[in-house]
Amino acid sequence: MKTPLPTHKKLVHQTRMPVRWGDMDAVGHVNNAMYFRYMEDVRIEWMRAVGRDTAPPGQGAVIAHAFCNFLREIAYPAQLLLTLYVSDAARTTVETWITMEREDQPGVVLAEGGATLMWVDFTQHKAAPLPEWLRAAVA
Repeated sequence: MKTPLPTHKKLVHQTRMPVRWGDMDAVGHVNNAMYFRYMEDVRIEWMRAVGRDTAPPGQGAVIAHAFCNFLREIAYPAQLLLTLYVSDAARTTVETWITMEREDQPGVVLAEGGATLMWVDFTQHKAAPLPEWLRAAVA
């Protein structure tokens, strides 16, 4: 089942990332788990780019749901362009969406995915309201 990305999303970050030889599996294409690692990397890079601690004391983001639509294979060597979007801020969650393209094939989406980020109070082990900086990023 393919999960479509919404049309109402806000572009917040882009990054380039090389495909490493070790990212591939025995079949010669990028291992499925690596797609989720690429998506994690772009989310972390975005948080750092806006000056936010990726592991703040007491509270932070955790993944409540994640998915990936594998549209075309990715193989070494390649330079990827990852584009991160956000949408739908709720009281404790925000949606993130990512597309992956080869830099030398602009506009050809190889994979797309997303994750629901839930803001959590780690000391209380429960959801907490989104911080204002994150809410503002989605607005």
